[in-house]
Amino acid sequence: MSATIDAAGRVVIPKALRDRAGLVAGTKVEFRYHDGAIEISAAPHQRRWEQVGRVRYPILDQPGLSSLQIGQLIEAGRDERLEA
Repeated sequence: MSATIDAAGRVVIPKALRDRAGLVAGTKVEFRYHDGAIEISAAPHQRRWEQVGRVRYPILDQPGLSSLQIGQLIEAGRDERLEA
């Protein structure tokens, strides 16, 4: 796959590669120059947090689940523990 660098130095990573690497909009990346090649990787320990009520939890990088769905799963698990 190839792409063209624009006048501002930007390049679009092909969707197939973004999907395969798990890169989504807003993902922070790191660049390295090594043996004549530029390497791009997701920044380590990138984690977003969200709060529901007084509970704060990390947003998981799992495609297909929204923040709302994750919150609902957490609440469902909490309800199950309270019922036991």
